Amino acid sequence: METIASVVLDSTGVNSINELAPQETAPVTFRSGAQALMESLVAEGVDTIFGYPGGAIMPVYDALYDFQDRLNHILVRHEQGAGHAAQGYARMQGRAGVCLVTSGPGATNLVTAIADALIDSTPLVCIVGQVGRKLLGTDAFQEADVMGVTMPITKWNYQITDADEVPSVLSKAFYIAQSGRPGPVLIDMTKSAQLELMTKPFHYERCQSIVSYRPRLTPKTEQVEAAARLINNAKRPYILAGHGVQLAKAEDELRQLAEKAGIPVATTLLGQSTIPVDHPLYVGWLGMHGNYGTNVLTDQADVVIAIGMRFDDRVTGDASKFIKQAKVIHIEIDPSEIDKIIKADAPVVGDAKEILKALLPLINPNDFTVWRNEFRKYDAIEHEQITVPELSSTEGKIRMAEVIDMLSTKTKGEAVLVTDVGQHQMMASRYYQFKRPNSLVTSGGMGTMGFALPAAFGAQVGAPDRQVVAVIGDGCFQMTLQELGTIVQNKQPVKAIILNNNFLGMVRQWQQLFHQRRYSFVELQNPDFITIARGFGMDGQTCDARENLSDALDTMLAHDGPYLLEVVVEKEENVFPMVPAGASVSQIRLS
Repeated sequence: METIASVVLDSTGVNSINELAPQETAPVTFRSGAQALMESLVAEGVDTIFGYPGGAIMPVYDALYDFQDRLNHILVRHEQGAGHAAQGYARMQGRAGVCLVTSGPGATNLVTAIADALIDSTPLVCIVGQVGRKLLGTDAFQEADVMGVTMPITKWNYQITDADEVPSVLSKAFYIAQSGRPGPVLIDMTKSAQLELMTKPFHYERCQSIVSYRPRLTPKTEQVEAAARLINNAKRPYILAGHGVQLAKAEDELRQLAEKAGIPVATTLLGQSTIPVDHPLYVGWLGMHGNYGTNVLTDQADVVIAIGMRFDDRVTGDASKFIKQAKVIHIEIDPSEIDKIIKADAPVVGDAKEILKALLPLINPNDFTVWRNEFRKYDAIEHEQITVPELSSTEGKIRMAEVIDMLSTKTKGEAVLVTDVGQHQMMASRYYQFKRPNSLVTSGGMGTMGFALPAAFGAQVGAPDRQVVAVIGDGCFQMTLQELGTIVQNKQPVKAIILNNNFLGMVRQWQQLFHQRRYSFVELQNPDFITIARGFGMDGQTCDARENLSDALDTMLAHDGPYLLEVVVEKEENVFPMVPAGASVSQIRLS
């Protein structure tokens, strides 16, 4: 006589087979919503969560206790730190970073990181607690309208009020965050949904498509052919490579296209490290503090091939004057970016990697040596008037450029550089010689002060085999310095450099140049950063003499574990070249 086998799914997700007597009813253990959430994360392949517990998310944290062998939870010191750490992790891993926080202030503290992730196309899945279903709308303790708050800054958000929704909603969240143009998704989960049992057995199936959301990956043939015709007939073509090239993992295809057609390649700020700086076709980066020739000659190209970039104002300057002489090929996965700022003569919508693969056979071999040499002429001017004075100074305080240049040499251009926002960010982008792909993690569109320290930690978790160095201004550092505790507790070997000029440097520069040197609330009375670091258990030192800089960097890089190096730099150093606000990129200033 046959027996009936039943599958019992226990709280840890382990299946056990029970042999039952004939005709006995098979017992089924149903999961709580919190347990289903943990199971869903495991099924999705998540291995790391950045979070901070609290009342409304406590049932999830209770369930997490039984999943510590499968999910590495990292306790941050502030929810904004969780978001930025997840961003750094996502940038290195190429998949969604996961945040877990409580309701009310826990969720609102995450908002800055969510907005940052949206504009810089970083995939995040943010799971936040919420008051119980019956308390919604009553202004209960730590209730906030997180759905309303985050709707404009997420790709999708959803409130779970029923435990049965958990698997399908989580699957959909990861699909939306990671497909098409990546971005953040937020799941608001009521406490009642966390506690109640599902009414059916747990089943998780990865989402493959959504009827109302169909990002185009494969380009239309006619769009690719139109772009190829423009490239083959160009006399002064110019590639602008944005962050989207790296998101699509299309670095090889970009290089192949550039080499076959002989086209010079510039990048946006976030596009840096897409192509090695020593590649003969690389001509620098475009933008407000980008390279001289790259900016000036943009307005002399006859065909501009923009790949995975959105023509933001820091790239275009005065958009009404930007590349008016050129035919524009815009390769972009997000159709809403096409014609939003710059009119495209040949738009190609789709995944950058797929588009470049399709373009390659249609492109004629060519050589634009004369055109490329135009960039070298401007490079020589920039080198003589800016680079040499910056790097050959023997008097006064250390200059930021010296620190970055020496760091680049000592790391052979192969470190992951994580920068905060301001003068040090621009100096890092100008003087670090990137040799490996995906080596710059920075806050571009949002320009978030406090980004670097937690993002560097997340990047180190996401790329444990790479050297991660954070470059931070003294003002930025004080926004999220509590995350030193996270770094130390998790024993991550992050190296952090504070470039300390006792000013909010970029604001001071603008006040100097455009507001008659009226320094309005930009000077900082800083604490003893090294004492603070040691209070958290991190080693470090201060360097304020040029002759000690090399040894200080060697000590930092060789240190076994995290390390903080404070470098006291020139107080009123300015970043040049510079495109003044409202000017065209060709009006870039050298001083």
